[in-house]
Amino acid sequence: MNHADVFFQRYLPDEQATNELGAELAAVLLENKDEILSSGLNIRLCGDLGAGKTTLTRALLRALGFEGRVKSPTFTLLEPYSIDGFTLNHFDFYRFEGPEEFEDAGFRENFSPGRVCVTEWTQKAEPLVPGADLMISLLPKDDGREVQVSALTDHGVRIVRGLER
Repeated sequence: MNHADVFFQRYLPDEQATNELGAELAAVLLENKDEILSSGLNIRLCGDLGAGKTTLTRALLRALGFEGRVKSPTFTLLEPYSIDGFTLNHFDFYRFEGPEEFEDAGFRENFSPGRVCVTEWTQKAEPLVPGADLMISLLPKDDGREVQVSALTDHGVRIVRGLER
């Protein structure tokens, strides 16, 4: 099977629809918790400034049960959240001037079993950032946005198949 052929697409007319998608993604992650604990999960968020990347991540965290403050990692580069036996690491590489900053910051160790790594502006850390299992693209459309979730690995295929249900 070609992973590129496995994707999920939906129109999100408003923030509520984005929150609902975050909740659906959280449910699928919890269904796949054993695999996350054994191998981790890497998610790339793609989209321009204001596309809803952090909004989707916040909705995902809320649906996973995180009750504290969820802030954008634009200035801190990494915001880690401990949730139900695993860690969700939210990265934002927007301010990187080159991929070597990824190595210099020691971020590679954050991509490991038991961790879901959600990255924004990943292209600024490539090719040093570990490969993704899922790519989530958010593009403006009409008054909302179009989201496409693409599988890049077998683990990603299982997540996309879960969203399709």
